[in-house]
Amino acid sequence: MLKSFIYVAFGSVLVALGIDGFFVPYQFLDGGMIGIGLLFHYWFDFQPGLTMIVLSIPLYFYAYIYDRPLFYNSIHGLWLTSLLIDMLKGWNIFFTVGPMASALIGGSIVGIGIGLLLRANAATGGTDLFAQLLGKRTGINVGKVIFIIDAFVLLLGWPIVGLHAFLHSLLAVTTVGFFTTILTHDNDKQGFSFH
Repeated sequence: MLKSFIYVAFGSVLVALGIDGFFVPYQFLDGGMIGIGLLFHYWFDFQPGLTMIVLSIPLYFYAYIYDRPLFYNSIHGLWLTSLLIDMLKGWNIFFTVGPMASALIGGSIVGIGIGLLLRANAATGGTDLFAQLLGKRTGINVGKVIFIIDAFVLLLGWPIVGLHAFLHSLLAVTTVGFFTTILTHDNDKQGFSFH
């Protein structure tokens, strides 16, 4: 239980730091629910964390009905990550790195954070939850499912952020997917447990 809490807390902090410190300054996108939250932030100036919570409600309702343990584990990841993304906005005012470094560093930090959350059977939003439900039922690697969803969200966001930010976002999401896959590779066909 303590190990799971540490994974969720540390993973949520990493995701928020990566998003706020490296993605938002260049209007990069992430995929999944975080990416959708960022799209709403860039386009309508909505808070990305709050948007993530609101848009995740239908999938969390589904998980509550069909996989209650996953629901209880994941709700903590959603709330904590969303809260931290909104609270830590602008934390990087003392430094900046270029867009390429931001994509790689931010993608690494976010990918490790999401991987830790998934190791704790938690999620940062509805699309991660969907990937976990699908992975449990089919044995498909959760990191790969998330990568596919992320790529789809990126394509939706291209017209909003422009080509330059889109290409860097693609690099960032690839990096996120790489680290998430590494941290979840031994969870295939076994459910999610600590090893």
